[in-house]
Amino acid sequence: MKETTVIAGAGHAAGQAAASLRQGGYAGNIILVGDEPYVPYQRPPLSKKFLAGELEMHRLYFRPQHFYADHDIELRLSTRAKNIDRNEQNLLLDDGTSIHYDFLLLTTGSQVRKMDIPGSDLDGISYLRNIKDVLRIRQGFRPGTRVVIVGAGYIGLEVAAVSVSQGINVTVLEMEDRAMQRAVGPAISDFFAALHRRAGVDLRFGYRVESFAGSKSISAVVCQEGERFEADLVIVGIGIEPRTELAERTGLACDNGIVVDESCVTEDPHILAAGDCTNHPNAVLGRRARLESVHSAVEQAKIAAATICGKSPPVVQAPWFWSDQYDVKLQIVGLAEGYDQVILRGDPESKSFAAFYLASGRLLAVEAVNRPREFAIGKKLIAQGVSFDPEDLGDQSEDFKQVAQRALDAAMGKN
Repeated sequence: MKETTVIAGAGHAAGQAAASLRQGGYAGNIILVGDEPYVPYQRPPLSKKFLAGELEMHRLYFRPQHFYADHDIELRLSTRAKNIDRNEQNLLLDDGTSIHYDFLLLTTGSQVRKMDIPGSDLDGISYLRNIKDVLRIRQGFRPGTRVVIVGAGYIGLEVAAVSVSQGINVTVLEMEDRAMQRAVGPAISDFFAALHRRAGVDLRFGYRVESFAGSKSISAVVCQEGERFEADLVIVGIGIEPRTELAERTGLACDNGIVVDESCVTEDPHILAAGDCTNHPNAVLGRRARLESVHSAVEQAKIAAATICGKSPPVVQAPWFWSDQYDVKLQIVGLAEGYDQVILRGDPESKSFAAFYLASGRLLAVEAVNRPREFAIGKKLIAQGVSFDPEDLGDQSEDFKQVAQRALDAAMGKN
């Protein structure tokens, strides 16, 4: 009998894993189970072009629908994986059926963190995680609509940019003291806060939402500070959590994600996991991490597929992320943790600059605003463990490419 690999989840990691298995010569059965009615699709455009109505749904798809039939990949859509029988190696589904597997790849992704406060069940309060969410939010988008966004992270600010561009009155409430605090440093936060305020967004920091007011539908957002913000629509973007319930239910180790090794294998050799749902060892970071990014999901999916195919895994890259807001592209490589110095190159006033985060001279992360070259070169430098002379890096009279090459040569032991 043919070997069978079952993929539970239908996001980025699932789509990439299915494709990589076939690209790697896997001749067994591949069955992909997803609880949405769509083939695997890209989530980043949901809060950008798709929300704005500038992208047709089929262009979200990770691969065209015919790709799966063409490559003998069976789809079980609108179907939820309910449990795992590890002894019999069966995945139990919510329709009462089960699928036997030789390998099971968990790509269950993440879910939005929800607010549990008075009024949180009112109509007009939305979260943005999938196509259905966006279609519902779009229905309330009309010029003059009062939208309150809770959270000034990537999602909140991307939604704010789309909303205000469509003539909507936008207020963003953030409990922390700056924008995208978990993702970027102060210089980038300040730049984006100013960008949104210039566009007409009422951006408030240090505001903790206490309750939602309304009879049946939302009418206002009430903060602990006593202020009340009238609202026709509320969009909450306060982060995501890994979907580990399927793994937990069957006794697999979970710790802020499903625990896997460098090959994406769980403590059960027949079960692997990839994407937002995993806590994995990252060779570039030198520690375990749970990364919420397309790059990480795709990279882990390729590693998992290589493991199943018995092939060497791809080289791990430094983690990277991006966000599009108005006419500005933010690209980040590495994680700005434990740094002791920040060097800026470029000019925030011209919407073109980059922040370099160093620890004893070693480059940890680059946050680039409309600076794709610094971002691209930064990927290579971080992977190579390159260090800089801060004065050299800060000298803008010299082209960055030359400064970077000199640092790379030093790291490689060249004269």
